[in-house]
Amino acid sequence: MFRNPSDAEIRALLQRVHRIAVVGLSPKPDRPSYGVSQVMQRAGYQIVPVRPLVAEVLGEQAYPDLSSIPGPVDLVNVFRRAEEIDAVVDEAIAIKAPAIWIQLGIVNEAAAQRAQDAGLVVVMDRCIKIDYARLLA
Repeated sequence: MFRNPSDAEIRALLQRVHRIAVVGLSPKPDRPSYGVSQVMQRAGYQIVPVRPLVAEVLGEQAYPDLSSIPGPVDLVNVFRRAEEIDAVVDEAIAIKAPAIWIQLGIVNEAAAQRAQDAGLVVVMDRCIKIDYARLLA
């Protein structure tokens, strides 16, 4: 059964991450993905929007999928429905992302376990902004 990392492990993850690919990052300021990513960007993280048919979000070039991003990413942050997590996990594994964060309210136990089994650090059903504020700010 899937279990999230401890607070100490999440703190360590957030301290070593610099470049966050955000799958499903909306260009609309009223969407949770935008607000969360904006806070993380202001905290010093490089945000890489992953959203087809959008040129840029938060002043950063957007990419249609993870495999289109030049260079490595430290963390894949996912704002997609639970049934879409499997494909994102497959992509994260393919690009050798070291970690995936599945946002608050999104649960796909099988996909999370598959990512963990592939060696990724996995955080699921948690908000990166809330955990950042609680553990590091």
